[in-house]
Amino acid sequence: MTPDPGLASWLQLSLTPGLGASTIRSLLKQFGLPQAMLARTNAELARAMGQPALDALRSPRVGQAAERALQWAGEAGHFVVTLADETYPRALLEISDPPPVLYGHGRIELLQHPALAIVGSRNGSPQGTRNAEQFAISLGEAGLTIVSGLALGIDAAAHRGGLAGSASTIAVLGTGIDVVYPTRNAELAAEIAARGLLLSEFPLGTAAIAHNFPRRNRLISGLARGCLVVEAALESGSLITARCAADQGREVFAIPGSIHSPLSKGCHALIKSGAKLVESADDVLAELSGFRRSGFANAAIRAPEGDVNSGVLAVMGHDPVDVDSLCARAGLSAEQVASELLRLELDGRVTALPGGLYQRLEKAPRG
Repeated sequence: MTPDPGLASWLQLSLTPGLGASTIRSLLKQFGLPQAMLARTNAELARAMGQPALDALRSPRVGQAAERALQWAGEAGHFVVTLADETYPRALLEISDPPPVLYGHGRIELLQHPALAIVGSRNGSPQGTRNAEQFAISLGEAGLTIVSGLALGIDAAAHRGGLAGSASTIAVLGTGIDVVYPTRNAELAAEIAARGLLLSEFPLGTAAIAHNFPRRNRLISGLARGCLVVEAALESGSLITARCAADQGREVFAIPGSIHSPLSKGCHALIKSGAKLVESADDVLAELSGFRRSGFANAAIRAPEGDVNSGVLAVMGHDPVDVDSLCARAGLSAEQVASELLRLELDGRVTALPGGLYQRLEKAPRG
């Protein structure tokens, strides 16, 4: 892909210690794109982010880290996408905390495919791993890209099933994109990089830190139209992914098992809480109303020429958003976005909120 000319600025901002994703989005709202932000005076930036964060932002250490990331992104099969990039996954724009930057290795086009998350225990039973792989194969044949977390057990089986079809698989990492964890899945990770997609929001070199994995789970569910839990104990991290899916308005599915199996307890708890009990891939597809093989793949993030309106809606998501953010996401001028927002408001499809924010009044299309 052609590198974003402003990518260095995005990397400098995202790699600054003390600036989390929510703070970065707040700064973008205040100053516009990172290039414009970095052109502001130190006094202006210090008032917005604090002197320690500003010192870190301007430090040689952050500059060197950004340069390393740029060099990495220039290698074959590597890419970095930002919130302002047309290749940023539309599905993640619908969640409350999309990461400003994503590192990827593999097939970038998979970011726009309709997807289903399949997760479960790291110590899955032989039957559970077979179920995960077979469900992934069947759902992949229906055109769904399989998303999981590259863990041992159910996740690995789901990835293998996804690789069996052209819809392939996305592995969302809780480490830097250049760190394989667990190491036992190194061969699988290499195969996913070659035929699917490895994805991470964490900087290069980020090691396997426990608190990063629950955070990565929101991306597993956020990328997908639904989340299928195959096997899970009551304390399983897979239930975190399922809760993220529910909070994000995604469908949640669970496969039942023996009442005597600890690995069924989590699935049964999900079903009691309203998750859909499924016994076959058809049960999943039946709940994804309106699903077509083309899915998100044919829904462009940027509007076709002459149809700016749908492009603004496509990148709006469900949370309140300002005009500058919409310009960055859609690649349109402020005048174009303002004009279309007025039209959408008159059509009753968006509403103006205090503080110059706008919010859509209808659900996003389900593909």
